[in-house]
Amino acid sequence: MVRDISCRELAASLSGDQPLDVLDVREDWEVEICMIDRARHIPLSELQVRVGELSPEKPLAVICHHGVRSRHAGMLLEECGFKDVFNVSGGIDIWALEVEPDMTRYD
Repeated sequence: MVRDISCRELAASLSGDQPLDVLDVREDWEVEICMIDRARHIPLSELQVRVGELSPEKPLAVICHHGVRSRHAGMLLEECGFKDVFNVSGGIDIWALEVEPDMTRYD
């Protein structure tokens, strides 16, 4: 089952010794506006055919704009054998509010 992780928990992980991998499943135009520096970008629409680019052995936090597409992506990844998948609650929008207040937000 895809577990939730808050933006602040993810930020703490990224500054720790064993940071989570981050997968951004938003569209190209969205990541042009803003993106977490360490994230890998694979749009949700391409994830099924590009899942081989990811390691099912590594814990993975999945992010989108608000947390809906990332939850769907997490469920797809679990169906593909990923064991440690986290949905970033609130997505990049809450990340910008709570973690990187200088990050550009969009509707």
